[in-house]
Amino acid sequence: MTYPEAIQFLYGLRLFGAKFGLENTLKLAALAGNPQDKLRFIHVAGTNGKGSTCAMLESIYRTTGLRTGLFTSPHLVSFRERIQVGRQLISENEVVRLVEKLQPLLAQFPKEQHPTFFEVITIMALDFFAEKKCELVIWETGLGGRLDATNIVTPLASVITNIALDHQQWLGDTPGKIAFEKAGIIKPGIPVTTATDEPEALAVIKKIAAERNAPLTIVAEVNLPPEMAGAVSLAGEHQKRNAALALATVDILQKQIPVSKSQMMAGLKNVQWPGRLQLVERGGRKFLLDGAHNVAGVTALREAIGNSFASVKKTLVLGILEDKDWRPICEMLAPLADTIITVAVSSNRTANPEKLADICRTFNPRAEISAYGSLAEAVEKAPIGNLTVITGSLYLVGEALELLGCFPSATSERGLNEWSVIHSTKA
Repeated sequence: MTYPEAIQFLYGLRLFGAKFGLENTLKLAALAGNPQDKLRFIHVAGTNGKGSTCAMLESIYRTTGLRTGLFTSPHLVSFRERIQVGRQLISENEVVRLVEKLQPLLAQFPKEQHPTFFEVITIMALDFFAEKKCELVIWETGLGGRLDATNIVTPLASVITNIALDHQQWLGDTPGKIAFEKAGIIKPGIPVTTATDEPEALAVIKKIAAERNAPLTIVAEVNLPPEMAGAVSLAGEHQKRNAALALATVDILQKQIPVSKSQMMAGLKNVQWPGRLQLVERGGRKFLLDGAHNVAGVTALREAIGNSFASVKKTLVLGILEDKDWRPICEMLAPLADTIITVAVSSNRTANPEKLADICRTFNPRAEISAYGSLAEAVEKAPIGNLTVITGSLYLVGEALELLGCFPSATSERGLNEWSVIHSTKA
């Protein structure tokens, strides 16, 4: 099997959709020898900031000399971004080997119960981390938490970054319902940290933590000491809250894994997480890339633009998925720009760019607004002297990173991010 063939096999698994429930994952893990039992985890859920918080935790613990595993989603360009050891992407050869290793196990499932793409790669990651003898795995949920495939592990600590409205059609239409799904990662007696400040959501998290006798730490941005705040290398004020959450988690685990103050600061200083308020310069032009795709994410982006780029002329390149709350996203972002270009996201779930342009005209009639079918066309047409802000979807940001040559050696595998829920186990 070649690497393109392995990727094609993974593409094929998308036909099985995304199923909520742990039965398949537990069965596949057992067939693979339960690799999760050989590993230690920090399990991270939440609406926004999961990836950044995971990146901070990984960087801090790697600074101590630990062999770290990192499992995140979605990927921006290459599938290999999802599974990393010591921040090194899994190799193409390892992906091939793990796919070949799992294929005979998948043959033991009846077709109607075949594991999904995400269930398969969850076990691939566990198997790889166990083989590499990772001493700590930073483990991000895919969607929700309670019925997410990642929830077969018992971590050293659980982390819930925040709760906001997103994926309502699957997780529920209120903060409380969404919090119930995210808080499903809380395990009996295992400490949990959260930076959630939404009252309804926090009440649910408190209730579930109390029921499971899980010590709960609630983090506010003010908990971050000034020297730590100054060490945070990721742009945006909201990253200070993510850093405070990461540090609170590290503090809780000091007995199991000691970390010095200098190691924490070095970890925060050296953390890298692309596609989140990432400034890229190409040919004398400046691009700000941010994967904000819901109201909470856009709020953080607006604040960052106001703090750092208020006086700069801006072009907004906006592409959003149809299943997102695109109207309020347009309402919040359109007034910030002199020029607005709406584009189609490379996804069958893309919102119509003409429709986005119409909404943007409503909220910023003074701007020059146009719609294009592709990001490449939009970047070509964008005024050269402006700061070009590309946002609305992580898929779009991944395309921008590729277009701007930030992943020059990677073959785009963004299509693997496509999924749809075809079955839900509401157990």
